[in-house]
Amino acid sequence: MSKSQANSKVMQAKPKEQLSFTDAQVILERLPERIRDALIARATEIEYPIEAVIEMAIASFLDTEALGFADCKPGRGQ
Repeated sequence: MSKSQANSKVMQAKPKEQLSFTDAQVILERLPERIRDALIARATEIEYPIEAVIEMAIASFLDTEALGFADCKPGRGQ
């Protein structure tokens, strides 16, 4: 497969509307320990998957009215 074919396939990929568990683990591994612990504690407290809690944290930073990536409109509500 040529480089242009590979790039074409990447361009055709649909954007994700939700963070996967694997992606969440990668993010957690790279965060400072206190932030990682706080996210895990919050996920436990509200009984949500860690990927949902990370997604909600990012989405609400960008859009105070968003519950997740699917309804996030950066800049809204700020």
